[in-house]
Amino acid sequence: MGIDSRRAVTGAATALLLCFVTAGAAAAEDGPSDGTAMSADQTTDINDRQGWEDSTDQPLNEKAPTVCDTPSTWYRITSKKAYHIPSWWNGTKYKDGPGGTMTVSVTTGGTISGDVTGTGEFVAKGVIFEAKASVSVKIGASVSVSAGHTYSRAISRSKYGHLQYGSWGYKLTWKRYRSGSGSNCGGVEIGHGSATLPTSETGWKYWETSS
Repeated sequence: MGIDSRRAVTGAATALLLCFVTAGAAAAEDGPSDGTAMSADQTTDINDRQGWEDSTDQPLNEKAPTVCDTPSTWYRITSKKAYHIPSWWNGTKYKDGPGGTMTVSVTTGGTISGDVTGTGEFVAKGVIFEAKASVSVKIGASVSVSAGHTYSRAISRSKYGHLQYGSWGYKLTWKRYRSGSGSNCGGVEIGHGSATLPTSETGWKYWETSS
């Protein structure tokens, strides 16, 4: 079998393994079975990371490797932004005030799922694996949230307090490359896009408004 034939067979086998992350939130039993989902007992509860979220993308090295022994295709995460991914269901978001103290807890469990979008050739699972390797080992396709995790917070005088539960995740941009043909060892871009991915760290985000 020639080289081109072997590549065709390998490509066909790879196509059978394509797996995409569903946008938005899914039921707990709908999480992927590839080991990138995280159960509730694996999560770390962290509350109110003031100043943790990035206001702009943080660029990462996106230079494509030029060594001839690189894989035939590969992903690169080109930028990251710390982002609190909110849970979408009732019982995880509260407002109180003006002033005083608010005490909240998660009353209903659920799943916070990641979202991978793009153009060209890509597999969502590949983007997630690269993000786990180059950004944070705590990244996964989804994270399960259990009922509980009570939290109290003082509200500034004459202000209204807001508490939203979610995952301390990331917004990312990514690119996929393919090795050049012949003597060209540089990478040729074949896909690019963005992703919003949760981590195993979950908690309450707090902010205040005047009304």
